[in-house]
Amino acid sequence: MPTRLDNAIQSVRDDPTLARAQLEGPSPTPALAEYIANSQSATIPPDILELGKRHILDTLASLLVSAQLKPACLARDFARFHGGSGSEATLLTTEEKTSLLDAIFANAMTAHAAEINDFCPSAFVQPGPPILSILMGIGETLHTSGDRVLRALVTGYEVACRVPKALGINNLRDGGLSNHGVGPVFGGAAAAASLLGIPQQKIPDMLAYCVQQTSGSFNWMRDEEHVEKAFLFAGMPARNGATAALLVHHGFTGNPDALDGSPGFLQSTKFVGLDSDMDRNRLIDGLGSDFQMPLVAYKRYPVGGPTQPSMEAMLKLVKEIDPTQVKHIEIKMPGKAHIFAAAKMPALSLPYLCSVILEDGKLDFNQAQSHERFISPSIRDKMTRVEVLYDASQERDPRSESALVTLTLNDGSQVSHFVEHVLGYPTRPMSHDDVESKARELIVPVMGEKRAQQLIDAVWNIEELEDICDLVPLLKL
Repeated sequence: MPTRLDNAIQSVRDDPTLARAQLEGPSPTPALAEYIANSQSATIPPDILELGKRHILDTLASLLVSAQLKPACLARDFARFHGGSGSEATLLTTEEKTSLLDAIFANAMTAHAAEINDFCPSAFVQPGPPILSILMGIGETLHTSGDRVLRALVTGYEVACRVPKALGINNLRDGGLSNHGVGPVFGGAAAAASLLGIPQQKIPDMLAYCVQQTSGSFNWMRDEEHVEKAFLFAGMPARNGATAALLVHHGFTGNPDALDGSPGFLQSTKFVGLDSDMDRNRLIDGLGSDFQMPLVAYKRYPVGGPTQPSMEAMLKLVKEIDPTQVKHIEIKMPGKAHIFAAAKMPALSLPYLCSVILEDGKLDFNQAQSHERFISPSIRDKMTRVEVLYDASQERDPRSESALVTLTLNDGSQVSHFVEHVLGYPTRPMSHDDVESKARELIVPVMGEKRAQQLIDAVWNIEELEDICDLVPLLKL
């Protein structure tokens, strides 16, 4: 049977006007370049800037609590070996400095070393770790103000969340190109360009280097130790996005029509064909006024995004019954339920996470990451009681994270709870206080109440920092 890609190739061969129809209209490149180049002086609504601060705090909390996990340690070891020492960019959470790109890479890997950072469900990207790591590295090197970093962050999120939706979510999935290795490359480069002040006429050259470095396979789904996943979601796009901007900042030239020239990125059979969902206008429609930041979600619980609603339901239900009397747990959810039923990564395994809640009555960061608990006999026994089912009735457009959890007790009675919109999702956003509460829960155990408060205060007032370097010592563990 012909694949979707076979059909796309044949459709373009049969009807060359099809490709032109899907690419008709003015190029999005000039408007995108203008937005990025003018981002430091553009009007950004106060509520969007406030969201930017929340995502900075959320990402820094993720970085701090994940600093001793395997992906973080490996990334710092790589940076020390490859980048040496004595440069101007800090390996955050330490006092060590290394080369700029190596620090950006390692810091991004650290910030996504666990399932705790932000994500944009409509674009399938996790922008915080790559974008903030780029801005901290370049900002520290150039002694940039906190206000410029905040503005550049908003710029990066705007682009990172738009690119996959413009290329087509189905196109990327069916073409085997992971959104997480696409959107944040462009978003990271946009954020870096904003901070570096790359002029408008040079932004198209930078986009060419983003196109050349866009990559990523969906085999991250089989990663059991979160190392390859942290590379794809954060380390790689941070390094590649920063590289694209820094190359052009230092005089590299590229084809300014890399997006829609002929041949060009948008004319790939991944994006053009009868079944294509590409809409390149989504890259620029409402750019600078209809912001993507409100569409970025938080992970209130220290687990993967689609497992969040089940955790909220379990934590509620376990307080209502005697956990020792639970005979069976049924979870009905939308999306790829089978992945979370059989995941080998603790923070993505619904049977494991439910079993921990049954055994401990709670779920904290360390429990969610523990491979030792994952293989413990008592937990393995409880995991056999958990059944995860796909529920088509919960599918929503736009996408939603929901779950119906039913506990069956030994006496045959049942208790259920349905979470239609989990806390942290765009349809049920976390408030200023919610984000601070999550950050405290994560960072107070690793740095103490006093230093945690200093960091939180600095982030809430980041626009008053004359030099982002002043934030770096507050992140040392």
